[in-house]
Amino acid sequence: MRTPGLVVAATFVVVSCSAAQQVTLDLGFVNASGNANFTSLNLGEKLSDTFGRVVLTQNGKVLYGKTDGATTTESYDAGVRAQYPLTNRIGAYALLTFQRDPFAGLVSRWLGGPGVAIGLLQSARDTLGLETGITITRERNTGVLPRTFGAARTAANFKHLFAGKSFVTEMVEWVSNLKTADDIRINSETALTAPLSRQIGLRLSYLIRFDNDPVPGFKKTDRILTTGVQIAF
Repeated sequence: MRTPGLVVAATFVVVSCSAAQQVTLDLGFVNASGNANFTSLNLGEKLSDTFGRVVLTQNGKVLYGKTDGATTTESYDAGVRAQYPLTNRIGAYALLTFQRDPFAGLVSRWLGGPGVAIGLLQSARDTLGLETGITITRERNTGVLPRTFGAARTAANFKHLFAGKSFVTEMVEWVSNLKTADDIRINSETALTAPLSRQIGLRLSYLIRFDNDPVPGFKKTDRILTTGVQIAF
């Protein structure tokens, strides 16, 4: 637990210490007792700042749940990304991410590398971006020795702004192990945000994680639905 704890702590230290241009916090908490006894927590943050022409984005997310005193959900995600514009629609980026999900057999996964981002659509209400790159992945699974391998990463990001400033986002990410053809991971997140005021809104997200080559004894697909409040600074 030391590594994810340090990563998450560092994530929030960056938020608290930086004079960021844009910071958002996602908060969700449910506690029930009686016939149903469970606790659920989701906590996330995203920071975006500009240093010259470089855009730095940093994010973190924690999901945790207990049912009848036993932990039933636990995952940690953190990442940092720097992007430099080459033209109005094309940019070069470098990223580093960390993930821990013991309920999927994942003790730790570090992924990082460079890539190219392309803005395919940029309008008043819709944006669509595509990015691709080569990464180095180092991961440790339950009962398996650590392994390091190169991977190809492709991702698409879409955002649509509704009337009233509500908006929906869709992110799809494809990561393919360059050593093992069957080792493919696909992540998808659909999120709807509805503002209640200038700084506070409601957020609903649905996350799908697919691993075509999971750790033996674990399922290929995880689905996570979260609701909560988003605060923007």
